[in-house]
Amino acid sequence: MDLRIFTEPQQGATYGQQLAMARRAEECGYSAFFRSDHLLAMGDGDGLPGPTDTWTTLAGLARETLTIRLGTLVTSATFRHPGMLAVQVAQVDEMSGGRVELGLGAGWFEAEHLAYGIPFPEAVGERFDRLEEQLAVITGLWETPAGERFSFDGKHYQLTDSPALPKPEQDAVPIVIGGKGRKRTPELVARYGSEFNLPFVSVEESAEKFENVRAVAREHDRDPATITMSNALVLCAGATWDELTRRSEAIGRDLAELRENGLAGSPAEIVDTIGRYAEAGSQRIYLQVLDLSDLDHLDLVASEVIPQLG
Repeated sequence: MDLRIFTEPQQGATYGQQLAMARRAEECGYSAFFRSDHLLAMGDGDGLPGPTDTWTTLAGLARETLTIRLGTLVTSATFRHPGMLAVQVAQVDEMSGGRVELGLGAGWFEAEHLAYGIPFPEAVGERFDRLEEQLAVITGLWETPAGERFSFDGKHYQLTDSPALPKPEQDAVPIVIGGKGRKRTPELVARYGSEFNLPFVSVEESAEKFENVRAVAREHDRDPATITMSNALVLCAGATWDELTRRSEAIGRDLAELRENGLAGSPAEIVDTIGRYAEAGSQRIYLQVLDLSDLDHLDLVASEVIPQLG
């Protein structure tokens, strides 16, 4: 089981806090540091000092880390034109020496669009249409051989004679596509995704959704074994009861609810829960760490959980 760190900086985090956590994650041996792509805090928090732009942040981290992979869970397709996003991701990939992964989603949080003057298509179908075109444009730009031109004539995006530059450092930037939809999401995974991610769902639902993606992949002549299956789950670990309750209180979450719906409890409990997700087909788990000041949280899982995963 591959464990990655996943943060939500819009809840209130500076670039320095994100850098400190990314570096600690690298030191502890986690395979990747991912962050969300949001502009407003959710829930009761004030989000101070304010949002940090996702790809600006990842560009900084690319130069201030050495080995850990960097990515988004997930970039909102509504925030950026696909041509510009392809340039941004390719540049950050080069800056990192080929350590970037692109998670891309349709976008859903209308309030943040209104707050920053970003157009928000209200129809879910239109947002998925735009996401599909974005995936076609981004991969088309990256896959166009050097010296050739790329054009695209879609309903929402049109590109004419693009030099399709720059190219990413990697031959193929891994693309993460996630969600609970039964049809369009699995189809996009089959066509474009290297990974399918399920955010905050049960073991039972994970098993059902993973099998659905595998079935859709086969319908599209895609080998399901080439798609990594992953989960994102809230982390709340503690070696003692006091430590566990302190961490649940720090993020304003009920411990009983976290035990039911996330990765919460002692290291032994967390190992057991991870084992159940593995049996459901999960190959990778993104540990959602909500308190970016608590670097010891990463140390505990690295020392007491990861060695038991084999």
